Amino acid sequence: MRHKILFISSWFPNKLEPTNGNFVQRHAEAVALIHDVEILHAIGDPDQKESYLFDEKIINNIRTVVVYYQQTRNSGVNFFRRMMAYKKGFSKTKRPDLVHANVLHNNMLFAVYLKKRYKIPFVVTEHWSGFLNVNRHKLSKWQLFFAKKIAEKSSFILPVSHYLKNDLEKIGLKSKMKVIENVVDTKLFSLKEQRNRKFTFLHVSNLIPLKNPDKVITVANRLHTEFPDFELHIGGDGDVEALNRQIKESNAEDFIKTFPMISSREVSEKMKNSDCFILFSDYENFPCVLLESLSTGTPAIATNVGGIPEIISDRNGILISNSEDELYEAMKKVLTNKTNFDTPEKLHDYIDSRFSMRKIAEKFDEIYQKILN
Repeated sequence: MRHKILFISSWFPNKLEPTNGNFVQRHAEAVALIHDVEILHAIGDPDQKESYLFDEKIINNIRTVVVYYQQTRNSGVNFFRRMMAYKKGFSKTKRPDLVHANVLHNNMLFAVYLKKRYKIPFVVTEHWSGFLNVNRHKLSKWQLFFAKKIAEKSSFILPVSHYLKNDLEKIGLKSKMKVIENVVDTKLFSLKEQRNRKFTFLHVSNLIPLKNPDKVITVANRLHTEFPDFELHIGGDGDVEALNRQIKESNAEDFIKTFPMISSREVSEKMKNSDCFILFSDYENFPCVLLESLSTGTPAIATNVGGIPEIISDRNGILISNSEDELYEAMKKVLTNKTNFDTPEKLHDYIDSRFSMRKIAEKFDEIYQKILN
């Protein structure tokens, strides 16, 4: 039976933050294979003159309503306006059978309101690395308070990794939990064709400090002095100019190439044209980018943090500590073909069988049916 599912989220792509929460959009698109889905999001705009603006679109066959409210410097006023924006946006959607909320921030109290006002049950998919034990000291007592209160009213909490599930239990969330991972469009991130070209390492991220893009460049420079026949392509939604300055200072323009924020289709093409993906983060949860790389048949080097060991094994990559020396040795090992990775076909099949749109949709559907039937 097809149900009406409304996705709401603390993060979602919008005109101010085009890539923020794009993993939520992918989950919604997966669920839409089985159910009727709408998406509602509210976000403050400090430059907006109007109290509320509505942006209604059909995105990948899903009706999406983003409500922008006039943001102030007063957090209390902003919270009230965000709740009003959600209410106004909700009036423009079909009455759902179930709300699928995302990220246990206080704005997901709107899901609690809908349950109390209209008896609509809700689940929460949790993505935020802020709840990981490594980051717990940064959480305020209010963030923990609201997370626990929202979780208490939910029917299920659905962490995207077992690592996150364990850490959510440690902070005292008592709700039913089931891990349902991030999703990959395995048709978009399809299997590469083998080509003869210069060996290429790839890093794609938002280039923030915890991703350590500068250290990836430093290690690539070091490796190039010994093995000059490779390129590093690095870029994404972040400060590419800072990387360009570092590359220029190192006289590395000939073999390190940067790129700005690009579309998912362009990311897929870069992965298909690469030989090894690098993710050198201080911490992570369950990064989609690793799933996408493997889906194209490209193995990865990644730090052994968060949920990454649930993705990477010696069959599809190399796990390392956050050590530049270990990154150097791993890159050297891959470059000199001293690995025993599975074939690109097996890497793709591994992702397709576990994290494809259909597979993740079926996992969500199992939870929905338990609640609605």
